[in-house]
Amino acid sequence: MFFNYEPGDFVINPNNRQWGIGQIQSIVKNKVTANFENVGKKVINSKEVTLERIDNIE
Repeated sequence: MFFNYEPGDFVINPNNRQWGIGQIQSIVKNKVTANFENVGKKVINSKEVTLERIDNIE
């Protein structure tokens, strides 16, 4: 499976924007672990949710 992000990248969950910006911690098969600023660590099934990478963090 191809991802357009890797550990260390910043992302948002388009289905839960209120979670804030998350940073990818790990990717194992289709499970992406990210630490989000408003809700903490979440494990995302990449087959269900496509995270959007943020290229410019200010």
